[in-house]
Amino acid sequence: MYNKITLIGNLGSDPEIRYMPSGDACTTFSVATNRRYKTREGENRDDTQWYRVEVWGAQAEPCNQYLEKGRLVYVEGSHSNREWQGQDGVMRTSSEVRAQVVKFLSSNGQAEAEGEQDRAPAQSAPAQAEKPAAAAPVSDDPPDDLPW
Repeated sequence: MYNKITLIGNLGSDPEIRYMPSGDACTTFSVATNRRYKTREGENRDDTQWYRVEVWGAQAEPCNQYLEKGRLVYVEGSHSNREWQGQDGVMRTSSEVRAQVVKFLSSNGQAEAEGEQDRAPAQSAPAQAEKPAAAAPVSDDPPDDLPW
């Protein structure tokens, strides 16, 4: 049997880290995935699914350090559902993912700053610096300053 899930979504909460008696780190956070669709009546609807993500081992500390609420993240791992009884006595179900791969898809502050106009010049300046210089025109005459 094979159990694999791939999610791309936004963090719904800041990560929380805890350490086991063995010293292993475990970071948990929630991820929301969204799907927009149109009903038969032509009405736009959003469907949001929530997942609780656990990250163990070497990736746990960087996830806790660099991820924050609202950031876009790619998560790959195994999926399970857990049933539990709430304080009000109602049975609830939670979708959980034990992550093997976590990739940060948005940089720090990008989730909050999307659409801000003052970020555009800062982003375009490095791109201009990376452009190669224009090539010199090709000529059949050798340059006069060659060392040989």
